[in-house]
Amino acid sequence: MNGLHGFHDLIREGASAMTEGWDFSWLDGRATEARPSWGYLSSLTRRIDAATSVVDVQTGGGECFAQALSTCERRPATLAATESWPPHVVLARRSLTPLGVVVAEVPEGDRLPFDDESFDLVCSRHPTVNDWDEIHRVLREGGTFFSQQIGAGTNRELSAFLMGPRTVSHDQRMDVAVSRARAAGLVVIDAREESLPVVFFDIGAVVYFLRKVIWTVPDFSVERYRERLERLHERITRDGHFTSHARRFLIEATRPVG
Repeated sequence: MNGLHGFHDLIREGASAMTEGWDFSWLDGRATEARPSWGYLSSLTRRIDAATSVVDVQTGGGECFAQALSTCERRPATLAATESWPPHVVLARRSLTPLGVVVAEVPEGDRLPFDDESFDLVCSRHPTVNDWDEIHRVLREGGTFFSQQIGAGTNRELSAFLMGPRTVSHDQRMDVAVSRARAAGLVVIDAREESLPVVFFDIGAVVYFLRKVIWTVPDFSVERYRERLERLHERITRDGHFTSHARRFLIEATRPVG
């Protein structure tokens, strides 16, 4: 490692970088994450092309939805998105409003501000929760729910290194999502899961990631975890990298006709 970029310099870099939204370009050259084989963005774009009314639930900063809309052949007549966290609402409106999307601020757990059977496509990338009854309610008969979700045990190697072993959330399991979707009256037509390597090349990248993806180590701060960060830095310096694994699953479901 370059002597000018020792532990303290890397920590400062990771701790001072801006973390708004879901743009991870700051990590270019410092960390990598493999993408699922199903290609969520291109698959979503094809479904948007075939839809007349679309809502992106829990859109975050709107980055993924905006990219899909920018590459689709035609934009549906009705476009909406929801987000619960106020700073992300601001970002989502900035990126999505010029594309004709109405962005609604909806606190987590609240009823969606749409009439019954408003959309023929409901999509969501990495939602924190799924309200299956609400998804069923706003879908038209024959409509589709299409979502890539964060699976149980995501980045458990990284969280375990810093915090010790943790219990995996039951709610994030794919089989649980499938069961709850069916219980709400949806027909699941596709469900797939993959484990994907996440590789960190310096401790600054780890700090940035933990500040941005806050559920990995919920009480993270540099001060609280400095000793463990020093040990992780030593391991990355020795091995050249630290590898964790992200779990992702795809779920596609329809509201049956009749």
